[in-house]
Formats: sequence, C-alpha cells, structure tokens
Amino acid sequence: MKHRDRVSLVVIITGLGVGGAERFFLNILPRLDSRIDVRVISLTSVGPIGERFINAGIPVEAMGMRANPAALWDFFRLVRRLRVLSPDIVQCVLYHADLIGGLAARVANVRTLVWGVRNSGNAMHALKRSTRLVIRLCAWASRRLPDRIICCSENAASNHVAKGYRADLIEVIPNGFDLSALSPNTEYSREFRSQLGLTNDVPLIGLIARVDPQKDHRGFFEAAGLLHRKRPDVHFVLAGLGASKDDANMLRWAKQAGVTEVTHFLGASNDIPKVMSALNLLVSTSIGEAFPNVVGEAMACAVPCVVTDVGDSAYIVGDTGLVIPPSDPIAAAAAWQKILDMPDQERRALGARARVRVEALFDLSSITGRYDQLYLQLASLEKERS
Repeated sequence: MKHRDRVSLVVIITGLGVGGAERFFLNILPRLDSRIDVRVISLTSVGPIGERFINAGIPVEAMGMRANPAALWDFFRLVRRLRVLSPDIVQCVLYHADLIGGLAARVANVRTLVWGVRNSGNAMHALKRSTRLVIRLCAWASRRLPDRIICCSENAASNHVAKGYRADLIEVIPNGFDLSALSPNTEYSREFRSQLGLTNDVPLIGLIARVDPQKDHRGFFEAAGLLHRKRPDVHFVLAGLGASKDDANMLRWAKQAGVTEVTHFLGASNDIPKVMSALNLLVSTSIGEAFPNVVGEAMACAVPCVVTDVGDSAYIVGDTGLVIPPSDPIAAAAAWQKILDMPDQERRALGARARVRVEALFDLSSITGRYDQLYLQLASLEKERS
C-alpha cells in the first residue's frame, strides 16, 4: 500500500441478532489479515452476536436508530461518527445498511464503499413492503453509491442485476465454514440426544432457521406430518430465533401435522455444532435463500441435506444430498424418507462426501482470503487515487 501499511475497515450492519449474515461475519472479521483494523457499527442494537464480536476483540457500536422522524437525527449521528473514525473502507451488510450506511458514508466523505447483498431476491412476496421499497431504492442507488457489491451467491447476483443493480460492480464471494469447529462428533451427538431424551438409534431430522415466511416452517410441518404417517419413529428438532413453544403458529402447525410429541423446539441456539452432530438429516424448506449457512454447516459435520431449489442451495449440496421444489410438502416428505431409508453405511458415506465438498469449495480460510484480497486491493486503489 502506498502511504501506510494498515487499513481501517468499518462494517455497518442492520442489526446483530442471530442470523446467517451476522454469524458469517462473526466468523470472517476476526480472521482478516492483521493489517486490517476492524470496527462494527449496528444501526440498531448490539444484540447477542455483537457481544460475541466484543469477546473476539472487535469494537462494536450501536446507533439505536428509530423508525420515526428521529431517524434523520440518528442518520446524522452516524455521519458524524464516520467522520470521526475516517475509515479507509466502509462495508455495509444487508439492505437497510446498504442504503442508510451507504448514504452516510458518502456524506461523511468515505471514499471506498462496499455493499453486501445476502438475500437471494427470489421471494420478494415474502418480504415486508418496506423492505421491498428499500431494495428498489438500493437498485437505483447502486449506480451512484458503492464501489463494489459483494453477493454471497450466483443466484443472488443474477436476481439483483435483474432488479436494476449495477452489474459491473458485482462480485460473488460465497460463505465459508470453519472445518475445525464443524466436524462429526459422536460425543456431541450423544450429549445432545441425551438432553432430548433420545437414544442414538432414533432418526432425527433438523430444521435450523429463524421464523420467517421465507423459511416456510408451515410447509416443513406439512411434510413432517406426511412422513410421520410412514415413519412414526422419526423425531424433528427445530432451532432458530422464534422456533420455540412460545410461538403459537409453531404449536398449531405441529398439532395439525400430528407431530407434537416427536418435535423438539430449541429456539435460538448458539450451539450449532452440537445440534448438527446429532442429526441424521438436515432439511431446508425455504422458498427464498441466497446461500444458506446451515446447509454448509451440516455438510461440514457430515450430515446429508435435503434442500429446496432456491438460491445456490442445489450448487452447495451438489451430489451429496437431494434437491426438491419449494412449497412441495409431498416431495419433501418423499426425499426425507429416501435418505432415512438408506442403509446406515450408505447414508454415512453420503455425509462424508458432503464434508469433502465443503472442504473443497467453502473452507473458511480460503473465503477469508478473498475478503482480505478485496479490502487490501480496494485500500491500495484508494490510496493511489487520493
């Protein structure tokens, strides 16, 4: 780099609750090149992931932005903070942060701005009306604000170009997975199953996703009910923000499907490796995804997956699992049963191939290297330009 040997990076994210984008950057940012100094700004609150950033040694600030006329004051507080920090690069993550953080960065004269698109953009009807408006504004602003737009999947990239995002700024960097933390672990499996009151021979299917229309929990329960009629020995575990017995919809759908007695609700969980290790099968019933982290995490733990054909899910799984149409409980139940009916040795071999695929394509160290390259190159270009 031309004038100095360090790069200051501020990551602006909509919030720091438990979600795929938040967990991905929790994995990436502490591992960046030592020449990159990182700070995280949440537009809303610190949240549980923010606390984990702090524990990892990364400073976190929360703007506490409000959705009312006071939001304009909050916006200029963000502008002032960016002027004080004077970062070389601002990386925004998620639609609202792309728009609000991007505008604030430009007003604050931050010269290098990166956007982060984490949604596939192929299930717009499942998004809030306000989010759809923000996406349209981002498409317009993409021609004026960012220097680079990073999408986590090829599908997300093509969908956002179709929505008007500037194509020549888009680069695809997939998610990565820490294979040292995610691996088959029989001790984890026994411990987790013991907590659920299950023996090692009980077939266990997992859906790990926050409660959101795009995740289609209702469709999951419809498929679970169909499978339960043929395989009453199968149990189901749900983890993710909102996936608890406190959610009236969850309980109603489970009761309608007749699977209440064989369903375990965990709610938000920070112990994903332990959950994954206990599963015989990880499923995704989403109608909209870009690059689902949980699929790669399960594969890293040598767990076969059945996924809907949305986003890059089919590419992630490859020939190590099964791909079904979205919103098709009959196809889902049949695919789940096909995996569970495999001889143990054949199913384990499928899981082993899944881990090999993650090692080859999505190892966290190689993905982190791509972010290192992105930030260091952008900072170098910025210094040459200034």
